[in-house]
Amino acid sequence: MFAGRSLKYLSAIAVRRAERSVIGVVERGFRLSIHWPIIRRCLARPLEIGVVDDTRSYRRLEILAAALMLADEIEARSKSPTVGMLMPTSGAAGIVALACWILGRVFVPLNYLLKREELEYVVKDCGTDLVVTVKPMLEFMGYQPPAPLFMLDKMAKSVPTPRWPARPDDDQLAILLYTSGTTGRPKGVMLTHGNVSANIRQCQQWVAFGRTEVVMGVLPQFHSFGLTVLTLLPLSVGCKAVYTARFVPQKIVRLIREHQATALIAIPSMYNAMLHVKEGVPADFASLRFAVSGGEPLPDAVARGFKERFGVTIAEGYGLTETAPVTNWCRPAEYKPHSVGRPLPGVEQRIVSMETGEDLGPNTDGEVRIKGPNLMKGYFGMPEESAAALDERGFLRTGDIGRTDDDGHLFITGRLKEMMIIAGENVFPREIEEVLNAHESVKDAGVIGITDPVRGEHPMAFVELREGANFDQTALLGWCRQRLAGYKVPREIRRVEALPRNPTGKVMRRELKPLVTGDAHVM
Repeated sequence: MFAGRSLKYLSAIAVRRAERSVIGVVERGFRLSIHWPIIRRCLARPLEIGVVDDTRSYRRLEILAAALMLADEIEARSKSPTVGMLMPTSGAAGIVALACWILGRVFVPLNYLLKREELEYVVKDCGTDLVVTVKPMLEFMGYQPPAPLFMLDKMAKSVPTPRWPARPDDDQLAILLYTSGTTGRPKGVMLTHGNVSANIRQCQQWVAFGRTEVVMGVLPQFHSFGLTVLTLLPLSVGCKAVYTARFVPQKIVRLIREHQATALIAIPSMYNAMLHVKEGVPADFASLRFAVSGGEPLPDAVARGFKERFGVTIAEGYGLTETAPVTNWCRPAEYKPHSVGRPLPGVEQRIVSMETGEDLGPNTDGEVRIKGPNLMKGYFGMPEESAAALDERGFLRTGDIGRTDDDGHLFITGRLKEMMIIAGENVFPREIEEVLNAHESVKDAGVIGITDPVRGEHPMAFVELREGANFDQTALLGWCRQRLAGYKVPREIRRVEALPRNPTGKVMRRELKPLVTGDAHVM
């Protein structure tokens, strides 16, 4: 990928000079942007393997050299302050991001799972005139972005142009991350250098995350967790990251053992899939120091199954794209079932009444609100929506319902917009879904509220069955009646081939609504 004399040139001359300069900057106390710590790690240990993906491994110097070469190409071909990236999960994401920040540009990871119309909207909305990509990705998607820059075709230059990387202020925009569009058009979340740098430091401090970690990257890098925690955090602290473009449970288990991964951050459906890898044994996961689940609540059956079969305790974490993203992380030594942990350093957290907006004490459900240095600058080009997202004290209205215990641990219990009111009682879909998920025939469940002229609403459930299981609505309803209050029992349960999910695997309950009127996939 890189000419031999490029590596030799940079190793012999640029490394020593640049390292002295960068370390000098750090020691003089300059406030650094996201990319300066990454550059320092690349120069301090240039020949160390920093990233491994499906196609190759990258030494740290190669990461920096590739970013500088790509910066040359971007500068020559683009005038826009934003640069798009359309890539499968790989070591390339960190290189593209670093190239953007070296130039002082804004990095825009594009969600390759969006519909074409949504993707075109995002490209137009962010105003980019260049998308860094690879040909196999476009061939797979059947999509042609404006002015595509094929990364691998441009990485054969011998020596990149020497340049002093940009030194932006903390408040300067670094990343535009577009939401998945669950409530309309995708919104561009504006994350500054200060926001992301703060979240990296918060995670690092909270769990003593250091150079000896080996991170297994299984989440897409257009997602906030995949970008910050699985890409930028390892590059910043100088530990090793292992990526694979497709989630194949057997392969993930093999890679964890092969690379002796110490950190695995995934979503519940991924843990569920790994739990059912027939050849999996406890030794495959013995190296893990952190097994963290995020994105949605972890089903009891998955948590219990992983502990019983592999001896691994899966802790939960919490965050939003708007918070760069991590706000809570349940540390292994503080594990509590269903807890997403206490707030990270610098994160302020409130639980407020859904009726009055007043702060609530422990053990009472209310809306979770968040504030901290990792809180977004706002939504791109949406001043009214940006203002509405914050309360009068500057806290983000998360829309999530939760409660804290006496020790300050947060428990997420539902979504404000998905809460059902049944005969005057608040009912959250997750409580019913947990009961259904515990049945031996159910792989996963989704529950929504249906308008009821007498009770206001009643719950309706959709289930995705385990392989080989038979659908028996009568048995499932009986199962629910034994475990739920009468008003929480679904009036009807339907089988679906596959529950609708967003790019991170979270069940999209709003997309179950159209199935009520009938659909080819409903049985």
